[in-house]
Amino acid sequence: MPISIRRAVKEDCSRLLDLVKELALYEKAPQEVTVTLDHFIDSGFGSNPVWWSFVAEEDGVILGFALYYIRYSTWKGQRMYLEDILVTEHARGKGIGKLLFDELIEEAKEKKLSGIVWQVLDWNEPAINFYKKYNANFDAGWINCSINI
Repeated sequence: MPISIRRAVKEDCSRLLDLVKELALYEKAPQEVTVTLDHFIDSGFGSNPVWWSFVAEEDGVILGFALYYIRYSTWKGQRMYLEDILVTEHARGKGIGKLLFDELIEEAKEKKLSGIVWQVLDWNEPAINFYKKYNANFDAGWINCSINI
């Protein structure tokens, strides 16, 4: 059966959160995933959703996902922010990442957004090489900042 890309639905959230944890493990920060399943579901499918996602599925099994939200740039206007994209380790090399990323590009065009932005860890060579295929701009001049509340 071929890989299909579709919008995530509420029932996918448990699997999506499993994949988020897989990504955190790969990024050497599994302890950083503190969101609960209930909060995750409410944030994507509650009365005021703040994220949207596409999933890649084969034979009824979700093998990957791309989760985004809309952010605003005073310089560029509305932009898609790609929070996470992941293809589970055993399914890599099948072109699933490309299918997901191409779907994001189409979504951004349909929503008339000015672009897509994301972060990638400087040691994640496979991801960096993937993004280079899209002629991505890499901005080393900015330092990430955050606070926990």
